Amino acid sequence: MDKNRTRGFTLIELLVVIAIIGILSSVVLTSLNTARGKGNDAKIKAQLSGLRAAAEIYYDNNGSYGTVTASCNNMFSDAASGMVNYTTAGNYPTGATLTCVSTGTGYAVSALLPGAGGNWCVDSLGTSKSAGTIGSGDAVC
Repeated sequence: MDKNRTRGFTLIELLVVIAIIGILSSVVLTSLNTARGKGNDAKIKAQLSGLRAAAEIYYDNNGSYGTVTASCNNMFSDAASGMVNYTTAGNYPTGATLTCVSTGTGYAVSALLPGAGGNWCVDSLGTSKSAGTIGSGDAVC
């Protein structure tokens, strides 16, 4: 037996191990991105659910669902109520495009779900569901 020969891994063995680690890490990162998208969708649904409950309290206090509008800006005229937080796009995850309609006696708010695609909509009738986009003046999901 030759005493000058050292034992170790060959270059091929090291490259195979690095390739396996790379494949495993790409699978894990793909799974994490899917989970992040689902988490953002859940946050949007929760915020819209909170909007629905807060809008009913707003209606009880003010006798209407806010200013007649087809946009989310100044939908709820009373800034002190905090309702503006529910219709500010910056309070939602990136990619959640909001669409708001208020007729004063009814409202509908829809948000794009960036993770799953499609829209989630809540309205003054108590609806909270996956729906298409709402049109101007259309205060139902």
